Amino acid sequence: MRTAQRTAPPPAPPPDQAPRPPRRATATACALAGLLAVAAVCAGDAAARIFPFGPRHRSVNDLANQFVPFHAHLWDLLHGRADGGILLDWGAGGGTSFLPDHGTYLSSPLAPLVALAPRADIEYAVHALTLLKTALAAAATAYLLRRISTAPARWWPPVLGAAYALCGWSLVEGAYNPMWLDGLIAFPLLCLVAEWAREGTRPLLSVLTVAVCWTANFYTAYMATLGAGLFLLARLATTGPLRPRAPLRATGSVVLGVGLAAPVLVPVLLSTRQAHPGVVRDFEAAGAADVLARLLPGTYGFSTPAAFVATPVLLLAATLVFRRDVPGRERWVWTGLVLAAAVSFQWGPTHLVWHLFATPNGSPYRQTFVLAGLLVIAAHAGLAHGRPGRRPLAAGCAVVLALTAAALPSRLATHPALLLAVAGLGAAACALALPRRRGYAVLAALLVTGTLLGQAAATTAYADRRRLAHLDDYPPYGPAQERRAAALAAADGWPAYRTDPGLPRVAGNDPLLLGGQGAAYYSSHTPAVLTGLLTALGGGWTSRGRNLQSLDNPVTDALFAVGARWRDGEVVRTATRLPLVTVRPPGAPPVLGRDPFRNQELLLGARVYTRATGSASCPVGTEVFLWAPERTGEARTGTGAPVRLLGGGPGRRAAMASLGVQTAPDARAEVPAGRGPAEVRCLDHTRLRAAVAALRARAAVSVETTSTGLTARLPDGAAGTAVVAAPAIPGWTCQGRAPESYAGLLAVRTTGTATVSCAFRPPGLTVGLAAAGVSVLVLSGAGWAARAQRLRKRRTRSRPPAAHSTASRAEA
Repeated sequence: MRTAQRTAPPPAPPPDQAPRPPRRATATACALAGLLAVAAVCAGDAAARIFPFGPRHRSVNDLANQFVPFHAHLWDLLHGRADGGILLDWGAGGGTSFLPDHGTYLSSPLAPLVALAPRADIEYAVHALTLLKTALAAAATAYLLRRISTAPARWWPPVLGAAYALCGWSLVEGAYNPMWLDGLIAFPLLCLVAEWAREGTRPLLSVLTVAVCWTANFYTAYMATLGAGLFLLARLATTGPLRPRAPLRATGSVVLGVGLAAPVLVPVLLSTRQAHPGVVRDFEAAGAADVLARLLPGTYGFSTPAAFVATPVLLLAATLVFRRDVPGRERWVWTGLVLAAAVSFQWGPTHLVWHLFATPNGSPYRQTFVLAGLLVIAAHAGLAHGRPGRRPLAAGCAVVLALTAAALPSRLATHPALLLAVAGLGAAACALALPRRRGYAVLAALLVTGTLLGQAAATTAYADRRRLAHLDDYPPYGPAQERRAAALAAADGWPAYRTDPGLPRVAGNDPLLLGGQGAAYYSSHTPAVLTGLLTALGGGWTSRGRNLQSLDNPVTDALFAVGARWRDGEVVRTATRLPLVTVRPPGAPPVLGRDPFRNQELLLGARVYTRATGSASCPVGTEVFLWAPERTGEARTGTGAPVRLLGGGPGRRAAMASLGVQTAPDARAEVPAGRGPAEVRCLDHTRLRAAVAALRARAAVSVETTSTGLTARLPDGAAGTAVVAAPAIPGWTCQGRAPESYAGLLAVRTTGTATVSCAFRPPGLTVGLAAAGVSVLVLSGAGWAARAQRLRKRRTRSRPPAAHSTASRAEA
């Protein structure tokens, strides 16, 4: 007779650790959360009739100036069509370091997906990427909530996850700053890392998760890490016995993960220090009424925290402190954490901590997504013990109504916003007050989900329209830009000469968007040396010197080897062009002053301008140029076509402009009134051609460029200074040593050598690679030690007890 063998039941989880939810149910919850988030955003865009659901475009601010052009350049890189590589970009800014830009705008693991779309549909690809990031943030949050507790009804985690991804920060600010949405994803992922550290599990996955988050977007990942640290402290305070090793494990995961990301992070950090300084501002806290108004759906603001989270979340978080069925530590810790985080946004010292110790240029509440995440987690903490009773629900409604009433003095609290908030509160309260019978669960889910989708869609639509009215907008990428790009590609002759995308500009990074190789460039990493050089030569800019414009001038075209450029709807060839490398006579480099006309002559090595007469008139046949950097308005010469200047103020500077060729001796330049200099000079093209011919006789015979540098073959006996038509940014080495600066241009001394070779490596890359190597070694050592410990445990378990072995030998 056989004895039935009983399998032992699986070991029960520790009392402070939630049981693992079924994988299929978790996957369903994550998918549903992502679908809800995408549906709400698309519905809002459709209601606003904005791209891609209507005639209104979304080409505003940095979305048009930076994100779409940088993703277009990434498309070119992945398809082998870019001038340069991951380290060096020959297209924009005359040749700039690309790794810092990649680490700031393009290092998300999702960014390469744009390569799957046609290049002409780059705006569609960036929009799809935005939706995907929003969906992943919702899915990651739903997974986190189910990981913490499986007690609530199955439909709550996906709804709460979608509510986090559809917070006001995401819909109002993240929508046109797609790189920030990586931080929206990072917060729930880093909270998972904190949870693993608390449990002492998955050390390798924790490190890799931190590395991916910090590589994707270090700026918002830093904020998400702070938020995840607060989450860990709250979890330690509310679950089971204190585990002092958990903070150490979490800190180790962060340190090693950041170390793995160091090859990107260190060059980014050093590049920001070498960049042209942006706006320096002192933090000013927003008014209390305005802050509370941003909790409402359908609000828009630039200097206030976009703290809206769907009203059901706000109501659940408000009821938590009144619930006697929830342990006291959970009630007070989570409520206190949310309040402390909100207050920290308004205090100067903690504001600086949240923003890497520098008040940002733009919205001063970029960390608001962390507050939204903490609100969602607090709401879930109460639901883990069931729905609130009538008294806590009534108290929570009173709190939400009081917050809404306190927001009434703010102009941000519009009538539609108030109606949406009150209606949402009523629907959420009804859903939570329904009888706790199975038949009412569907109705409760519909009420809560409908509130979420309706409020989020309304907020999206409102933000879409207000954004177009309040931010700079630019022409969307379309057939006109495609034709321009095709014309530039047909004229391209790189590296024999540059083809400048020219004017009028489409956005701040036209060389990346349209192709060619120009001086225009806009980034958080715009080098100070480049801004200084172009400003000294009469260049124009906005964004306080970080958004550089193309400089349409025959002298600078010669200096920067521009052989073709876009002008007045077509590509024009420049007759006076030089190769990328020229050789100047021995001697000290020129020192540039305040006169841009004289500075151009110093770099050219010849006099080509003459002063206009007292009546601002030039000799017939010369080209009239005006330099009035602080003026705004129209300038012209006689009956010629007007030229629009846009200068003045600390944020923008008008470029030197051509007013056309002087055709009559009595025609005079008409200059817009205003403060600041207004210099008129006359360019003699005969002198310019002679100066270019003299330089061409000593120029490089051939130039070859690579993704990391260049090699130029010089004429026999060329002694002096080889000058490269590229800014002398840090990171270059020429002939195995540090190069010189020729008034801001890359230069190297020659003594009759046949070739000049220069290589570029972003500063900090070597240090970053070393830090990553150390992290890999530490991880390998820790993995080997853990494996050895597991083997020892297995051997101990398989070895028979000593007493049993002795008895066996005695019986034998």
